[in-house]
Amino acid sequence: MRNDAEWRTLLLAGVCYAVWLLLAFGWADLPDLVRVLLLIPTITLHSSLQHEFLHGHPFRNQTLNDLLISPPIGVLVPYLRFKSCHLTHHINENITDPYDDPESYYLDRGVWTAIPGWLKLLLVANNTLIGRVTLGPALATIGFARSELGRIIAGDRVILTTWLRHILAVVLLFSLIASFGSLSPAAYFMAAYFGMGLLMVRSFIEHQAVEKANHRSVIIETRGPLSLLFLNNNFHSVHHAYPSLAWYRIPAFFRENRTRFLRMNGGYRYQSYWDVFRRFALRPKEPVAWPIEGTRKQRGDEA
Repeated sequence: MRNDAEWRTLLLAGVCYAVWLLLAFGWADLPDLVRVLLLIPTITLHSSLQHEFLHGHPFRNQTLNDLLISPPIGVLVPYLRFKSCHLTHHINENITDPYDDPESYYLDRGVWTAIPGWLKLLLVANNTLIGRVTLGPALATIGFARSELGRIIAGDRVILTTWLRHILAVVLLFSLIASFGSLSPAAYFMAAYFGMGLLMVRSFIEHQAVEKANHRSVIIETRGPLSLLFLNNNFHSVHHAYPSLAWYRIPAFFRENRTRFLRMNGGYRYQSYWDVFRRFALRPKEPVAWPIEGTRKQRGDEA
């Protein structure tokens, strides 16, 4: 085990899987709506644990970490593709770049100008918090699948194999739910969809497109249910500076170095997620077109 405190991560993962099993295959007396509402944060927590595990927790053996956290209970994205894309996202100077950051929600200004008006309206709505929670999972999944299909067509057999395994695992999951589950596959899919939507409350605010790369990652200071659900990634600037720091160590580390981190990230902070909701529930956080002058691709830096 990595250190004497990694039991917290293992315990939390065990609780997450146990609750998921009870909600998906047990507790038949609970109304479907209640099970779906409880499954949503459970699936969100599993996604947060996937993020923790891919960064090297709880074991030194990354293959073991991947095996423990790879079951596709969130349905929409293969864990190993999330892992690969997220590690690329951690090249900090590329954060928010529409070409070089695979987790960017921005578009190249030329692409933005060329897309049809109905799509612009959809993407602007997606830049509000309510839009991100409701439309975001569909738009992100479709966009990611299109990108992945292009890589597969170009001959990337690793991605093809990863997706085939994921699809087979999801088919098996839904077959088990249909045969032995305590709610319908459609209800489970709804829970998975909004589980991603709830996770997007975190990703909605965690980055901004500004010139200085250190100023692009947020700090949200108030701890609460969402902080736990997101495994303290509300202290996102801390995570990008120290990506291997375990989730349970982040808050104390931030408190000890608060002034340094807020200076480092240019004061990009919010007091709470309620503050974020109040400001951006129905108002776009930023333009969809990347506001920084010149992407790496536009500058001709790509091979």
